[in-house]
Amino acid sequence: MSDEARRLAGVDASTPNLARMHDYFIGGKDNFAVDREAAEAVLAVAPEVRVMAQEHQAFHVRVMRFLAEQGITQFINLGSGLPTELNTHELARSLVPDAHVVYVDNDPVVLTHGRAILARGPRTAVVEGDVMHPAELLADPDLRRIIDLDRPVALLLFGILQYIPDDNDPFRRVAELRDALPVGSHVVISHVVFDSRPEAAQPIVDIYRNILGTQKGGARKREDVLPFFDGLELVEPGLVYVREWRPDSPFLSERPDKAWVMVGVGRKDEPTSA
Repeated sequence: MSDEARRLAGVDASTPNLARMHDYFIGGKDNFAVDREAAEAVLAVAPEVRVMAQEHQAFHVRVMRFLAEQGITQFINLGSGLPTELNTHELARSLVPDAHVVYVDNDPVVLTHGRAILARGPRTAVVEGDVMHPAELLADPDLRRIIDLDRPVALLLFGILQYIPDDNDPFRRVAELRDALPVGSHVVISHVVFDSRPEAAQPIVDIYRNILGTQKGGARKREDVLPFFDGLELVEPGLVYVREWRPDSPFLSERPDKAWVMVGVGRKDEPTSA
């Protein structure tokens, strides 16, 4: 990409970018030297992060299969990141041919790539938005053109809540999204936790604070992630390490704490009467 093209796309190649770092972790090519340097700093603390990213990709496949089995045909991927070899709309349509998918992000790099590569056809859109502004997101005309909020929706929150400090009250924002979704909807959350790697927490938090330009926020443990599912029915096996969530083979769930990403799926049921 030329310097002029980068400028027009809002791409800053001098500052590490979370989406481009993740792209590097999974072996992609949409990253710059500054992203690779920051990613390598993370890998120096926790070399298993690259395996964690790969395990998350495998979870993406499994959870999409589960959602399709529940009759879900609409998907909102919030904080979608850069396009990969396993994009949500491709996975969805391999299971549900008429699936409707909206990708949401507020990163200009992601939006530029997404609109060029993903937003093709009448049942897919890429919109600007984030979890911190639920009402504005769900009112977006492009999102409403694709998603019928009178029918069940799967809301995918893959690895984004871990970057939002408690001071910004992400729990309330997720609850607002939950409340706006119809009964039968599912909320999927993946979140890095440090229960099994407490010694890595502060060094990694410091790296990401520097990238995000904030002094707020800290590492969460499993018990800190559970409140995101308040008001939802956690489907089996609950909030577990990524390798433990409905593995295709029992052997694939060995040493689950070596991939220290917690994942869970919450279903919005009919409220119980008093």
